[in-house]
Amino acid sequence: MPDTSGDKSQEPTPHRRQKAREEGSVARSHDLASALLLLLAFGALWFSGASLLDFLAAYTRRQLGGEPWLKADPALAVGHCSNLLGEIARHVLPILGWILAGAVVVNLVQIGFFFLPSKVGFDVSRIDPLAGARRMFSLDNAVRLAFALFKLGLIGAVALACLYQDLPRILALGCLPIHEIAAVVWQLLFWTGLKIGFALLVLAVLDYGYQYWRHEQDLRMTPQEVREEMRNLEGDPQIAARRRAVQKQLVANRISQSVPKADVVVTNPTELAVAIQYDPEKMAAPIVVAKGAGLLAQQIRRVALEHGIPILERKPLAQALYREVELNHPIPQDKYAAVAEVLAYVYHLKGKKITPPRAA
Repeated sequence: MPDTSGDKSQEPTPHRRQKAREEGSVARSHDLASALLLLLAFGALWFSGASLLDFLAAYTRRQLGGEPWLKADPALAVGHCSNLLGEIARHVLPILGWILAGAVVVNLVQIGFFFLPSKVGFDVSRIDPLAGARRMFSLDNAVRLAFALFKLGLIGAVALACLYQDLPRILALGCLPIHEIAAVVWQLLFWTGLKIGFALLVLAVLDYGYQYWRHEQDLRMTPQEVREEMRNLEGDPQIAARRRAVQKQLVANRISQSVPKADVVVTNPTELAVAIQYDPEKMAAPIVVAKGAGLLAQQIRRVALEHGIPILERKPLAQALYREVELNHPIPQDKYAAVAEVLAYVYHLKGKKITPPRAA
């Protein structure tokens, strides 16, 4: 048979994914963020652009009309510039705020909170000409170049289609007043940009799908890599198996030593088993000397049968003791009555008298 250990046929493990994320390898599309931010910018202009255009139009009219008083007093000119900057900030900052918030949200949706201090700073390998040449002529760069050219062609096609659709309005601009020309140009630019944004969004979704697929392919592992990772995380599989066998043997030995001391074993009926011991001369209350589920429960039952320990099916009591009482710990007071009933029955079979547990 051919050796297929080099084939990346295994799904990436959680440790592999976490390690890749710590190294900065995540699935994300810069085009998706750009397209969404472009649409968000046009949306912000739709709601806030009218007031900005009104302000710019009013300011342009004032400048074209001339303001000789500004030339007469430099202090007034400085104050005017300060007011102008304040007005511009009042109209522009909300738009920039929406765009900044959108950029944060888009990146959080794609990759969550992600910051790598190791990526901040100067790295000599980034200016290595040989490494740069290899990156320049890599398959990923070829795909990105082809995608960028296709994206550029799409933008041009959408822009030409919009211009062709509005060609009658464009040809009629020469017959319109200046303020109507500005309004028509603004509408043409807005709707053209919006359509370009939606076209880029479709491409960006496809790009994100491709980036996610490439990322998953890069993370896939060979069977040898999976074995090495398990060995690094859990130790050698043979040693781990030997350790588990030793642990099972220790549990079995503890059961073999503890169950013969018990007075009774309560079961559920086969899934759980709890061994109870009560010596009224030495104990204030009965204690749980062994408990187990599944195979351990079967072993407790087997040891009890070998040593003649009574086995009673008490489903609610077995569940409560298994869940609430630790090994070699006394039972809680609210279980005294149920345990006393079981012990009384067992002692009756043996011809003994039971001494009630002493209250704590």
